[in-house]
Amino acid sequence: MLRAFVRRILGTGLLAALLTQSAGANAFTHVVAPGDTLASIAERYYGKIQYEHILVAANLLDLEGGSSIVRGMRLEVPALAHRTIQRGDTWENLAADLLGEKERSDVLSLSNDSKPWLVPEEGAEIIVPYNLRVIVRQGDTLVGTALKYMGDMNKAWVLDRYNKLDGRGFDPGTVLLIPLTDLPLTEAGRKAAARAAGSACSETAGAVQKTQRRIAQEIPLLIADVRAGRYVDAVARGSRFIATGALAESQLAVVHRQLVEAYVALDATGLAQTACDEWRKRDPRAKLDPIELSPKILRACSLTKASP
Repeated sequence: MLRAFVRRILGTGLLAALLTQSAGANAFTHVVAPGDTLASIAERYYGKIQYEHILVAANLLDLEGGSSIVRGMRLEVPALAHRTIQRGDTWENLAADLLGEKERSDVLSLSNDSKPWLVPEEGAEIIVPYNLRVIVRQGDTLVGTALKYMGDMNKAWVLDRYNKLDGRGFDPGTVLLIPLTDLPLTEAGRKAAARAAGSACSETAGAVQKTQRRIAQEIPLLIADVRAGRYVDAVARGSRFIATGALAESQLAVVHRQLVEAYVALDATGLAQTACDEWRKRDPRAKLDPIELSPKILRACSLTKASP
């Protein structure tokens, strides 16, 4: 059955369609040069020779007993895409747009440390899994496929749900979608992606998300500075966070809230007013609670544009 399927796709042009459809937004092309091997290409772009099996699958090199790469062959190199959350985005709408099915919202949200029922954070940069297409061979199982391509046999349920199998088995020749999320590129990989995609794929793809995650880990230090009365340090740290230009709206709300208190303590009333305005614009639930806030903070915030 598998050989018949292979002959069919080779004879009808479906092979080219499969290769084209598998492309992620940041996938790029490598032209095989003398001395290249799949292992060396994987090491160059991913830093891991073990990822050669991803190149094999992405380029259908294991069909009909396998194919060797030759000089001049064009290979697709899978990579992750990135997307900045806009106001009104939901995980379902994003999944439908980016992954082809709204039901894949659980995979998209979990890949970004969220949940499908939560509202994505405006301004946050998310990763978009690469949809790797794998043709099932005789003896393949979901558990084995999950282990091979996702590094965890317990993620077989992800493949079942992602491909709408509902617990059913599959026949050789079935095309499975594998949502890959662990595809970190080396510096050479990022440069190759940038060259291939031009302005659509920059070398800094993913840098915003990394910055947001790093600052999320450091925000408790900002809060600790304020609570300990280290107001100058708090202002320096908070200003540094804002200067990255990479914070999600919820992060900006937290940082500006802490800066309000620090500026008030330092008698920088004008800066405190500005910080309070920014805090309240980014956090619609922000309240000027006289129990939680000092009179000086309340006076500074009463003069802001965001005040009722």
